[in-house]
Amino acid sequence: MSLKLWGVLLCLPSAMSMAQSAPAVAPGAMQPDQVERTILPSHPIPTGKAPSMKVKMVSDQNGQKTYAVIFRKGDEILSGLTDFAMQYHVVDAHFTGIGAVSSATVGWLDLSRKLYHAIPVNEQVEVVSMMGDIATFNGKPVVHAHMVFAKHDGSTVGGHLWEANVNPTVEVFVTADAAPLDKVPDDASGMKIIDPTK
Repeated sequence: MSLKLWGVLLCLPSAMSMAQSAPAVAPGAMQPDQVERTILPSHPIPTGKAPSMKVKMVSDQNGQKTYAVIFRKGDEILSGLTDFAMQYHVVDAHFTGIGAVSSATVGWLDLSRKLYHAIPVNEQVEVVSMMGDIATFNGKPVVHAHMVFAKHDGSTVGGHLWEANVNPTVEVFVTADAAPLDKVPDDASGMKIIDPTK
């Protein structure tokens, strides 16, 4: 018998032993060290987490104001936009943004469970799309944003924004209108949605 064949036969017992000791995991199933993280639509947004945020009004025409809201390294975007809306009394706005972040959490809404599945982004990424709006619920501003990030290999990930930590900057341009927009509870989704009739 050749040495090559003996080598194959000698390797077989250890390979079979490894296969028998490894736990069976169904395709697509979560590994034991992975825990599904979910977020309720009513999850509160903390304030005061964007200490380096700077704001400048760049246009004021016919009751419509445009602001440049600039974030620096370490600022958290959703917290900062909430602080901005409170400080500048924004009751109706839409915005876009561009920049880069070191980490983020976005989510996908599971309507059947009325909650978001968290999608963590744990690396430096480019903000290739950011858009959203600001309306009010019970007299307080609510920021609703979606973001898409590009990774180092060009692949993208995105969803409903829950957290984004800036590095080195994110530049957001907010257009605010004078007429307020109010949100109302939506029992079907568990969310608060804009009702333009209010």
